[in-house]
Amino acid sequence: MRDHDRLPDHDRPEERFGLIRPHLRALAYRLLGSHADSEDAVLEAWIRLGRINPEEVDDLPAWLTTVTGRVCLSLLRARAARPGGPVGVHLPDVVVEPEPPHDREGRTAPSDQVGLALLVALDALAPAERVAFVLHDLCRQPVDRIATVLEQPTAATRKLVEQGRRRVREAREADSEPGFATRRRLVEAFFAAARDGDPDGLAALLDPEAELRADGGTALPAATAAIRGARGVAEHAASLGRGGPTVTAVLVNGAPGALVSRYGVPVAVAGFAVRAGRITRIQLLLDPRRLAPVGFAAFTA
Repeated sequence: MRDHDRLPDHDRPEERFGLIRPHLRALAYRLLGSHADSEDAVLEAWIRLGRINPEEVDDLPAWLTTVTGRVCLSLLRARAARPGGPVGVHLPDVVVEPEPPHDREGRTAPSDQVGLALLVALDALAPAERVAFVLHDLCRQPVDRIATVLEQPTAATRKLVEQGRRRVREAREADSEPGFATRRRLVEAFFAAARDGDPDGLAALLDPEAELRADGGTALPAATAAIRGARGVAEHAASLGRGGPTVTAVLVNGAPGALVSRYGVPVAVAGFAVRAGRITRIQLLLDPRRLAPVGFAAFTA
């Protein structure tokens, strides 16, 4: 049982909200793919809690989940309707964590994180589809509660879950390697081959239909790219190793990835999807504005 499922009745609202907040933040991030927007959504849930008497709420975690889901749905709809959105490749914000210093061989990739490849696929869903799928398949919410969030009939909500599941199936299958050690070895071999400028060595690590997505943001539009096919990805990746970048092993959205820096300046976060011992997806966040909050000093000290 999670902490937010066993809240003492006598706790003050702010204390109870504090226990639930990590769950709400994780939910909002999965729904929005943006740290800033997620914080705004959770703050809005807190504001709405302040407008009611919490003692009248039978299940506060469920109530806050519903409110946060509705806030995120409104944000997704506003984003979809907004003209002039991101041009070309746009990656979600990343979650970067130190790699625990434990034996890799006995570990599996964390199952409570949502990989970058899946988050990219979620961006292609319609707002209601995304909310229905995330709440059901990633957050294990019952369909009747999701229907309350969407304010739709249960049958229609179940259909949205199925639609979302079908549309992200390829991304989930492309990142199905459970072995942590396999993932880390592939990432290390990838950067070793890139440093050597070895496209043949890189191609040998890649699935034939491998994809590379690089997001340079408005600061580096020339670096933004979408490449499909092992040979094209390998040739592009070989150029990334020029100049001898410093590569630091980290977890990127729960899976082995890397922080890349040059002369002490962060230049990239690299996330990888792996299936059957081959790299299927490479996500490169190169946007300096979105790299700045990552806090490289904490990983490279």
